[in-house]
Amino acid sequence: MSDCASRRIIFGDVHGHYDGLMLLMDAIAPGSDDEIYFLGDLIDRGPKSSSVVNFVREHNYACVLGNHEQMAIEAFPDSEISPPALQAWLHSGGRATLASYEDPVLIMEHLEWFQSLPSYLDLGDLWLVHAGVHPQMPLHEQDRDQFCWIREAFHNVEQPIFEDKLIITGHTITFTFPGVAPGALVQGNGWIDIDTGAYHPRSGWMTAYDVTNQKVYQVQVYENQVRVLPLEEALIKVDQHSLSRRQAMMI
Repeated sequence: MSDCASRRIIFGDVHGHYDGLMLLMDAIAPGSDDEIYFLGDLIDRGPKSSSVVNFVREHNYACVLGNHEQMAIEAFPDSEISPPALQAWLHSGGRATLASYEDPVLIMEHLEWFQSLPSYLDLGDLWLVHAGVHPQMPLHEQDRDQFCWIREAFHNVEQPIFEDKLIITGHTITFTFPGVAPGALVQGNGWIDIDTGAYHPRSGWMTAYDVTNQKVYQVQVYENQVRVLPLEEALIKVDQHSLSRRQAMMI
């Protein structure tokens, strides 16, 4: 079956790997009718965070807020500096991000843009969020910390949170789930995690999920290797028993 003319494509965490993102874009070759979405964590750890943010902004691609953008915002509240928050951000990959900026004015512009990002996007049958949703809290009572940082309470949900929506997330590198190899996507109860660890030396895979055609585009950012897989070959379903034993990598 040929691909549909108009596609809905969702990108996992990029973490400053602009060159890998460009290889992925070349493989996907987005058309003017395609819908492109990013799940946050455009920045930190990789060498070209400013270029990644510029690219997403210049193309007006939709993006939700990630925890790394949130840390950057908290490091510079009201254009000032918060030393404790700044140190936390620098320790979590912010040094590489700051080094990618030559113009301090551009940093402030990007911080303002981060502040404008939504916590989630409701696309009808899909619900895009960086980290997840707390299953035991009403949606209107949850704040950005939940949407940007949650892990176990979301992953361990016994029933899908939404009856008619698939939640797609990043944030938690998929190989940290039991029995999951680097590069694989993970499916739980009503959710799919597509953060395959672009920055991590154990993985290096950056992922884009073509929901329309059920394809997975990936680039190995350290080896410039590109591959395209049917979703069923890239996806691992995890059970609640294994999730209950999981030790998450807090990143």
